Amino acid sequence: MTEYELKKQKLLSYMEQYAKEDVAVAFSGGVDSSLLLKLACQAAKNTTVYAVTIQSELQPQNDLEIAKTVAMEMGAKHVVLTIHELQEAGIQTNPKDRCYLCKKYLFGQIRQFAAQKGITQILEGTNEEDLHKYRPGIRAIRELGIFSPLAAVGMTKEEVRTLANEYGISVANRPSAPCLATRFPYGTTLCLEALARVERAEQYLHELGFWNVRVRVYGEIVRIEVENDQLMKAVAKRENINSYLKTLGYHYITLDLEGFRSGSMDEQIPVIENKTEE
Repeated sequence: MTEYELKKQKLLSYMEQYAKEDVAVAFSGGVDSSLLLKLACQAAKNTTVYAVTIQSELQPQNDLEIAKTVAMEMGAKHVVLTIHELQEAGIQTNPKDRCYLCKKYLFGQIRQFAAQKGITQILEGTNEEDLHKYRPGIRAIRELGIFSPLAAVGMTKEEVRTLANEYGISVANRPSAPCLATRFPYGTTLCLEALARVERAEQYLHELGFWNVRVRVYGEIVRIEVENDQLMKAVAKRENINSYLKTLGYHYITLDLEGFRSGSMDEQIPVIENKTEE
């Protein structure tokens, strides 16, 4: 049996165990949480699987519609919790521990919901690769007793996508969509207008055919990241990109020649390994 098959079997065993009683899955509609939700629903017999989605000011607005669609495909009971974390989580100045403060608040809300339903098990989609990046939110998840099955079995992002494709999950190849605060340097005061503007900028680039894309904002300057094999496409479409982004109020439009890098705002921050518990 291959290493991947061993991870898969261990993951299925975890999900069978947790689905013996009502369970809540922190559900964004991304591939990681969608895989967990699929496996939980498959393992549940006479129990209820809750897909708990946070309607957040920091997430792209179309994420909620995607989450609703996928939850319905899975047959889970979808619950949406609306929160206002800029004020309530203390992250308006985009501090370096923003992810910790935000996750502590968001998962605290999920835990409150779970307690109201008598649910003791909450699952979330951190994978193995996340443990080796700057992810202070993982500490908050651990402190709240949330379980991360994908990380526990050592499943990488590529393996998550492979398994999601095996199960025919519609978002198996969907790009990651981290919160919009990651588009701004730490210490930047965040506001809803700035978040909405960068969301529109990225949506436009998606419409032009760019798959993985980030628009990083430094005041009036933006730094666009696209996959390396799409750099020349971005140059070819520079007039369209430049024209549209200037209508949004950005004055200087730049293209990052290093290409797309998840978490590029964290590159100067030392990474502390995040151990997971089984």
